[in-house]
Amino acid sequence: MDFLKLDFSKPARVRGVVAFVAIALLVVSAVVSDAQAPNSAAEVLQQLDREAKEFRSLTADVERTKVTVVVNDRSTESGQIEVRRDGKMRIELTSPDPRTILRDGDHLYVFTPKIKRVEEYDLGAHRDLVDQFLLLGFGTSGESLKANYVITLQGEQTLGSQKVVLLELTPKSQDVRNQISKINLWIDEATWLPAQQQFFETGSGDYFIVRYTNISRNVRLADSQFKPHWPNGVTKVKPQS
Repeated sequence: MDFLKLDFSKPARVRGVVAFVAIALLVVSAVVSDAQAPNSAAEVLQQLDREAKEFRSLTADVERTKVTVVVNDRSTESGQIEVRRDGKMRIELTSPDPRTILRDGDHLYVFTPKIKRVEEYDLGAHRDLVDQFLLLGFGTSGESLKANYVITLQGEQTLGSQKVVLLELTPKSQDVRNQISKINLWIDEATWLPAQQQFFETGSGDYFIVRYTNISRNVRLADSQFKPHWPNGVTKVKPQS
């Protein structure tokens, strides 16, 4: 699979997996402390420099809504996400159809229990593009983030009952911009954790919104959670791009 370099003529199912992986890696980008609301993007980057060193793991409920603008169509899927500092990730989608998305190093697995099928993708050849999203996460300095994204602080807003700070992120890499033109990130000022994200697809005008709730930071996540263990009788395939 031409990971994160797919054009939009590819099947929507594969694009959805790519988008959710990007989201999963981005969720940890806003793990900051209980400091006061920043007055500039530079203050946000400084906070990331300080707090990323303390990040070990994150779990949350996640809801993703894809909006296809031209036909005004909205589709939503939801579940739980687990992410560790070492880059391991697991998403358990429970609605509307169960799926497991697992990242273990340079390998990505998508398990669909309804059809007893596991798809395995090798990310190694495209690790540089994957790491563009990892730069939004734990253990990354603000300077590295600044080198890869144009970051604009859009100010304070209200999201439901939450007071949030909105950041606008524009990728500097043309390869990334070929897929995602812009990312909006809302950070809850009460907890300094991510509340919502919006990804804009390049060219189509379509976008998806991701909402995070019940977030827990630095919980213990066992290695076994990220092992590619599947039930007996599944079909294993390695799709090609």
